Amino acid sequence: MTTTTKPAAPVAAAPARRLGAGALALRQGRLEITQFLRSRESVVFTMGFPIIMILIFASIFSGEIGGGVKFTQYFITGMIATGLMTVSFQNLGIWIPIERDRGVLKRYRGTPMPKWVWFAGKVIMVVAIGVAETALLLVVAVLLFDLKLPDTAGKWLTFGWVAALGVTACTLCGIAISSLARTARSGSAVVTPVALVLQFISGVFFVFTNLPTWMQQVAALFPLKWMCQGLRAVFLPESFGAQEPGGSFELGRVALVLAAWCVIGLVLCLTTFRWTTKRDG
Repeated sequence: MTTTTKPAAPVAAAPARRLGAGALALRQGRLEITQFLRSRESVVFTMGFPIIMILIFASIFSGEIGGGVKFTQYFITGMIATGLMTVSFQNLGIWIPIERDRGVLKRYRGTPMPKWVWFAGKVIMVVAIGVAETALLLVVAVLLFDLKLPDTAGKWLTFGWVAALGVTACTLCGIAISSLARTARSGSAVVTPVALVLQFISGVFFVFTNLPTWMQQVAALFPLKWMCQGLRAVFLPESFGAQEPGGSFELGRVALVLAAWCVIGLVLCLTTFRWTTKRDG
């Protein structure tokens, strides 16, 4: 789905001499958040999609998947993971080509503002919207479908580091994949199919162990599957880990794979990111 938000304008060069590095990043982040909220299509799709999906799944599948675990309790993990992927990987992969095509990035590069400030603004926006989206999703699931929230500090800690590593990996990959789009219009065509395929094979819409073995193996190459698996360790009973392909939730491997994707995403960003379109040189 293509979003039509106006690209964020660069922070003015003059204040750069008066503001500290942290203040500059926060100001850019606030600007990015404002631009996001001004686009109703972006807000509805990004914030509303996971909630709509959990409403649909919880209404259709009202029973249990086994072991006393409700369908809602299982699918909330996928909805949280896909929501975080949408606001980071998918949205950045679509928005950045728009900014590049309209010359916003080219103008930004010509200012004395440190280039990392632009990236910091994107990260702040992703984190802020991701937290708000996740909180809203949990509130809806608790109020309407009796979702059981994590009951120990350890599970909340796991929730935090899985979400943090997952968002970091997806944000870096979103920035990297944005360079594949030749024009503003092609951003959605490049990113959306990738996001949809990953959702279908990573245990977002189906119980992961019910998928074909080859599909599970393909999904294991990408971060979304591991985000879902890590979140299942938070929202499902420990005994449910025995039903995972590896016989447990494998949190150590979850952390390792997500961290590896953070490194891969960073390398891809550093080697492929472009401030101008190919026609601009």
